[in-house]
Amino acid sequence: MASTVTTERSARPGYGQLLRTKGAWTFLVPGFAARQPFAMLTISIVLLVRHTTGSYGAAGAAAAVTGVSMALFAPYSGRLADRYGQRAVLMPGVVLHTAAGLTLTALALAHAPLWALFAAAVPTGASVPQVGPMVRARWGTRLKGSPLLSTAAAFESVTDELTFVVGPLLATALCTAVTPAAGLVTEAALTLVGGLLFAAQRGTQPPVGPHAEAGEEAHARVSALRVPGVRVLIVTFLGIGAVFGGMQVSLAAFTESIGEPGLNGVLYGVFAAGNMLSGVICGAVAWKSSPRRRLMVGYTALALTTSALWTVHSVPLLAGLGLLVGMSIAPALITGYTLVEDLVPAGARTEAFTWLTGAVALGQAAAVTVAGQWEDRLWDGAGFLVPMAATVPALATILALRSLLVARARTRTVARGVGHREPVTVD
Repeated sequence: MASTVTTERSARPGYGQLLRTKGAWTFLVPGFAARQPFAMLTISIVLLVRHTTGSYGAAGAAAAVTGVSMALFAPYSGRLADRYGQRAVLMPGVVLHTAAGLTLTALALAHAPLWALFAAAVPTGASVPQVGPMVRARWGTRLKGSPLLSTAAAFESVTDELTFVVGPLLATALCTAVTPAAGLVTEAALTLVGGLLFAAQRGTQPPVGPHAEAGEEAHARVSALRVPGVRVLIVTFLGIGAVFGGMQVSLAAFTESIGEPGLNGVLYGVFAAGNMLSGVICGAVAWKSSPRRRLMVGYTALALTTSALWTVHSVPLLAGLGLLVGMSIAPALITGYTLVEDLVPAGARTEAFTWLTGAVALGQAAAVTVAGQWEDRLWDGAGFLVPMAATVPALATILALRSLLVARARTRTVARGVGHREPVTVD
């Protein structure tokens, strides 16, 4: 009886148990530092280019080019990491990103034409190190087959949210209190130092080549995009990105329209707090339902809450609804990343994670643009329609193609030609 209780307690997922995973802290600490630039980049570009050109339009365009470039190139970075190892991709990648970011800074300070800023923004975005997906891939390697995988996904969701709170605040403080270029310069420095320290942790990176898991070598050369379930998840994460982008623009426009622009940070903070709170809860619960079912329930809640945003016209109601929207995001994000562990071979998981991260960035960039246009051309609050317009079709896709979110058994053939079979008992 005592041994049974001990087993149940050891199987219960929890953050304490997760953080006691051997080798976890060696990649978590440098990984957190290397992730900050991801959240600092956009706001740093906006503040610098706005200062040097006097135009929010030019600043937003330069930031959008960077975001789209990152979304398009990130999956290829992930695929290279799966094939050749994270260190092999990060070492040259962080150097390239640092050089590109400093070049963009110099061009902006020199009042270069907009096309030159765009030209520098492309490699800056394309070379953003995909540290978050790489950390998730390391968790997958350390926790293979463990119930702590969903806890790790929740932990990473909370870490991402914390990154998007700390990063913009740090960048804004540097750009306003020091110099408009300080944000991008610090972003480049953190990328270089944090990225190199993370890459140095070779013992925890997923195996590649001859050291990969038996039977996975062939899968390492197959794009994660060929997995049908990954394509469904990409649509799912595009909708989540649109919620982030739509909320950022619409909350700013709403608070400005009521003459209280200072409330923007408060309302977005409530939204982010909801996301972090539900992420912490999701990671602490020992779930009995499948990740696919949790994704459908969580995304239904997200679509319903975002569909009500455009009807709200008071600060207290918007804060309450924003909290519910935020609380609906984390379960969808966490279960989406958890499903990757089941759907994608180990040799392609980093690429799969970068497809999802890129989808969030692309959805966010598109939503920022569309929400801004709707706020300018339609009515105050029209931007709140964007999250609904993105999540409702995404939910319909999930429900229609939910059968693709179930892992199919992968059969393997060993050298002597005998297929792998589960052991059976013979009387």
